[in-house]
Amino acid sequence: MAVTGLAAVLLAIALLLVIVSTVQPIARRLELSETVLLAIVGIIIGSLADFALRTTHTSALNGIAETLLDFPINSEAFLLIFLPVLVFQGALAIDVRRLAHEAATVLLLAVVAVVVSTGAIGLALLPFAQMPLVVCLLLGSIVATTDPSAVAGIFRDIGAATRLTRLVEGEALLNDAAAISIFSILLPSVTLHHAIHPGEAVISFVISFVGALIVGVVFGQLTLMMITALSGSAAAEITLTVALPYVAYIVSDEFLGVSGVVATAAAGLTLSVYGPSTVRPQTWLFLNQLWQQLVFWAGSLVFVLASMLVPHLLVGMTRWDCVLILIASVAGLAARGAVVFGLLPFLAMTKLAPPVPTPFKVTMVWGGLRGAITLALALAVTENERVSTPVAHFIGILATGFVLITLLLNGTTLRSLVLFLKLDKLSPIDEAMRHQVLSIGLENVKERSEKLADELGFSTDATGTVIEQVDRRAHEEQGANTFDTALGDTQRVNLALITIASQERSVLLDLFRIQGLSRRVMETLLRSSEAAIDGARLEGRLGYVRALRRRLSPSLRFKMAQWIHKNLRIDRPLMLCMAERFEMLMVAHFVSISLTRFMSERLEPTLGSRIGEVVAEVLQRQRKLLDEALETLRLHYHGYSEALENRIFRQIVLRLEGEEYDSLLAESLISDELNRELLKELERRRHRLDKPLSFDLRSGIESRLKNAAVFRGLPNAELHDLATTTSLRFVAPQELICRRGRKIRNIYFISAGLAESHVAERDILYGAGDLIGALSAINDERCPANIRAVQFGHFMVISASRFRRLVEEYPLVLENIEKLRRKREAGERAIKLVPGATPAEKESERPGVAASALLKLESKMPKSIAAEPQENEKPVNQEQPSSSG
Repeated sequence: MAVTGLAAVLLAIALLLVIVSTVQPIARRLELSETVLLAIVGIIIGSLADFALRTTHTSALNGIAETLLDFPINSEAFLLIFLPVLVFQGALAIDVRRLAHEAATVLLLAVVAVVVSTGAIGLALLPFAQMPLVVCLLLGSIVATTDPSAVAGIFRDIGAATRLTRLVEGEALLNDAAAISIFSILLPSVTLHHAIHPGEAVISFVISFVGALIVGVVFGQLTLMMITALSGSAAAEITLTVALPYVAYIVSDEFLGVSGVVATAAAGLTLSVYGPSTVRPQTWLFLNQLWQQLVFWAGSLVFVLASMLVPHLLVGMTRWDCVLILIASVAGLAARGAVVFGLLPFLAMTKLAPPVPTPFKVTMVWGGLRGAITLALALAVTENERVSTPVAHFIGILATGFVLITLLLNGTTLRSLVLFLKLDKLSPIDEAMRHQVLSIGLENVKERSEKLADELGFSTDATGTVIEQVDRRAHEEQGANTFDTALGDTQRVNLALITIASQERSVLLDLFRIQGLSRRVMETLLRSSEAAIDGARLEGRLGYVRALRRRLSPSLRFKMAQWIHKNLRIDRPLMLCMAERFEMLMVAHFVSISLTRFMSERLEPTLGSRIGEVVAEVLQRQRKLLDEALETLRLHYHGYSEALENRIFRQIVLRLEGEEYDSLLAESLISDELNRELLKELERRRHRLDKPLSFDLRSGIESRLKNAAVFRGLPNAELHDLATTTSLRFVAPQELICRRGRKIRNIYFISAGLAESHVAERDILYGAGDLIGALSAINDERCPANIRAVQFGHFMVISASRFRRLVEEYPLVLENIEKLRRKREAGERAIKLVPGATPAEKESERPGVAASALLKLESKMPKSIAAEPQENEKPVNQEQPSSSG
């Protein structure tokens, strides 16, 4: 009985999946690309199905054979079903921040190379093909798109340089879009005989690209917002990511008229950037695993199904067609080589992109394999009823032959080329690091093995040879260790900082498992740690420190909230920002303690004590700067600080309790039923912590004004009225408070912190309790000098007009200012950081100095490190300022 209809289709798909599953291990054993082997298998299946229909011995399989040869899927289905999955997962798996440094190179390969290849192939075929130029260019656009799956798979199998893999995968994200866009412009010209206007075509191409980028980012952000709203439902969150590529692709392609491929890639990149800080780590891990499985199915099936069409597409092939295929292949290879070898050096010369080594260029040229998308586009031409039979024959045969040559020639020899160019070898620095890590690690393995053997009672005869082998390997690694000579001190410091920043990111992701922590806070911290990794990689210690400074500096959102609070008297945005900043600083404080321990226990033994001292000093300065920012807030919002700390600790305890129940279940000490009951109770207690803490922005303003010496003697009613009109400003180190020559519009009362100005060749410090700009406002004078914050501070802002009215009604304010000035000049009142604090005796002990001294480590730094560019810090001469400024 023959199997027909839907049952035949489902059975055919199931059998193809079985075949795909067996291809993967066979390809590894043969050291052949999975994609190449899948293409060969697809061609064999198509040929066998044709043979089955021609013989009477396999009549039972006729239904399946007919289904395989006339599979109910056309070129549109290929692009709609498989392409969004392949593009989205490729974008999701890419390290966007590292790819951003290669943006110029990727755009060159993805756009310029496609345009050049299209033109080169079309012009090369024109004299020989006896076809119009537009048809030759259409073929060029079809075969211009490269397939990264085979190349990336080979690179991963042999351990090629990660940068090479990143470039190839980054190119593949956009070159499909470029080729399909050109194809969409040329096909109507062939079918409808419309003339092509280059200017309009270029404008259409740019609009399609840029518009698709915007659409993809918007859809990605909307999905992230929905994921945040569905917090706690992992299945729903993952389902949204499955829907996202199809929504972005179809809406862009069918309704908005922009590139669906670019929109899908942009949506995937958006999710790649913000997903780890929005989706819980365990959900994010499962999400990536699911998408890897989906792309395995989609990528394998699309190759097999497309390859099954090869015998059909090659029907009627002649010897002259073989000549044309060779001409197109040589032209495509030459065009790609011209772009890679001709334009990439130009990008390096103009510093638009890092230089690409010659072995990388050779591999990228030879690795331009074509695959399923090329076959799908060729199928779209052959299926189009408006395309004449000679044109369809020409496109179908040449495109298919082009694919076969790149897969069977380039694909089978690419592995050997990579090995010949030694791109699978570690760099000298990585090789030295390998010996260093192994020599230390194997010593630890030896000690732990001996201890474990003793605890478990293994005999000496059974363990001796094993431990001797580990010891011998450790000595071999120590003998081959060139770590001290291969890496200079500066390189080792940079390596340590990259490792520290990476460890910070790992700790943050681990903390993110604690339900109740703000997603926005974790997003800020994760982006900051990734920026520190990039900063240390590109600029060394200076880039690392700058990234951490940016973390502590007020964000644009925070500054806008301050402006709204000051000018519109709306406090809620600033309250939300302050609550998030409080939580961010507190979490960063906990993480810094973990990093210090990691540095001393794990990193210092690897890099050496000398480098350890330098990096430990950087971490110490960083922690001091962090503590300054946190203590400034704790001083004025002590109750909120204590409540927040208690809340975070309770969340940590709940997580530990949940892990303990999981351990008891794994050890069979409790039943599944009891574990579920315990976790339900745990979840009920966790939900009690979901309610956000209330933050009172104006808490204590009136009491701080009452305790200020400059306002001593004012009636309580006046102080209350003054407090209601006073706004708050939170400043960061080096933030400009007042610009020289500007009219004084606001008076700043320093509740906590330090500020400085430079007047008449002397530096003036302002501490807690001082007023900035008071006398200048009263005398209607302009600001005499630039005044900047020295450390994180908490300032109260009083409008100049309100302060002048206060002085007119209560002249004793002016008297208080004069008294404070005389006490300063007599040395009776020292600069204070906070009210009631004991002033620091040494400049290096002032908390505010950590902001600028973070870069000044020459005292403990080897000469080779000290020679690195530094940021200069002007020494501060602590003159006694007048309270008025």
